[in-house]
Amino acid sequence: MNRPVLFYTDHHNFPLPEAHKFPLPKYRLVRELLEPTEQFDLRPAPLADASTIERIHDPEYVRQFVDGNLPPVSMRRIGFPWSPQLVQRTLASVGGTLAASQQALSNGFSGTLAGGTHHAFRAEGSGYCVFNDIAVAIQQLRDNGHASRFAIIDLDVHQGDGTAQIFEDDSDVLTLSMHGRKNFPFRKQRSKLDIELEDGTGDDEYLLQLSTALPSVLEFDPEFIFYQSGVDPLDTDRLGRLSVTMEGLRRRDKIVFDLVLKQDCPLVITLGGGYSYPIERTAQAHAQTFLAAVEILNTSSSEERLST
Repeated sequence: MNRPVLFYTDHHNFPLPEAHKFPLPKYRLVRELLEPTEQFDLRPAPLADASTIERIHDPEYVRQFVDGNLPPVSMRRIGFPWSPQLVQRTLASVGGTLAASQQALSNGFSGTLAGGTHHAFRAEGSGYCVFNDIAVAIQQLRDNGHASRFAIIDLDVHQGDGTAQIFEDDSDVLTLSMHGRKNFPFRKQRSKLDIELEDGTGDDEYLLQLSTALPSVLEFDPEFIFYQSGVDPLDTDRLGRLSVTMEGLRRRDKIVFDLVLKQDCPLVITLGGGYSYPIERTAQAHAQTFLAAVEILNTSSSEERLST
């Protein structure tokens, strides 16, 4: 079997103020953890075209960001200082998810070592998210006639508010978000299914809530699944406020991938949040997700599981 294709963006750096909270080094660290395993075909993410992004985002917002003309208040809401390098990185982040979606159509699953930018709304960004890569990818898959019914499993500790609002009135997209009730964003949107967790939630309760919610995905019967696999529920995360262990995250990923096997449809895995100290622990958790995907979702594993 061909190695799963993953797309990376860490060759696009952008300037940040000293002591900025965004963990830019983690993207390189995840790639460096996965490269030696030789289980993946790692490729640089292509840049998304602005015209493709405009299929889901307000064209004026897209143009203002690309040209560096967004009002300062809008850039503050995003949380980054504007720079040409940030534009390149943002286009690559969307491009990686678009490319992974195409790979998943033929190979079953693919992923990006970036993306999952679920706080981006149609006409504004927020929380380190400029454009909503998953929403753009869904629109492209629809436009090209590849799929019409989608599920987004968002397990970042922060609600996927931008994604929820974009698809709030779309009956063919199931948005499932399991997140901290008291955590950012403090003004929540309405996903199709929201599971809110209290501060300090540990492995047992976390996995119980997930196992209870996921049958709704099978009932929805999607043709394509996106997994926003944020690892900020981790107990060492500075922003997460939950108490999920590394083993708990491993079991979480296995539950998700077992569901994908049952549904037997293409899957794209994106990153999401992760702010542990040291940041190497976040990178380890992200890498663990992709290694679990290879173990569970490759052809030989699938056949073995289906025969038992």
